[in-house]
Amino acid sequence: MADGPTGPQDGRGAVFLGEHQHTLDVKGRVILPARFRERLASGLVFVPSQDRCIDIYPLTAFERRVEELRGVPREDREARRYLRVLLAGAHEEKPDAQGRVTIPARLREYAGLERDLTINGADEKVEIWAREAWETYLADAEEAFANLDGGFATPAAS
Repeated sequence: MADGPTGPQDGRGAVFLGEHQHTLDVKGRVILPARFRERLASGLVFVPSQDRCIDIYPLTAFERRVEELRGVPREDREARRYLRVLLAGAHEEKPDAQGRVTIPARLREYAGLERDLTINGADEKVEIWAREAWETYLADAEEAFANLDGGFATPAAS
């Protein structure tokens, strides 16, 4: 794996890494972390996350995700529900010259975003959390992490 602008690359693009503290302005805008800006400069898509945060995908990564979801059986009620919420909540955006993006009001409400935010790198996507929600989530997740044996991360034998 070669190193990319924000970390290792695997042919699908640079990996987003790290935790960053930012604030939301009165117009619902946030400045993206500097190390994420280049990869998101050509366009991004906000989508609701199942963890009550907002996921941000580079446009090309979101297009790959949608292509993967096209294989989901449309007869499955839960699959239809998932696709509807995900795609209806999606919003395409392009950062301005200062690296700011406007988070749609509906998504800010969904994720409980007010002022203090945590922006996390999460592999091929970025997550935006209300800082307090992230700290609560992280405290619980770190405790569970400390007790994991990591077996789920081992590739299955063929």
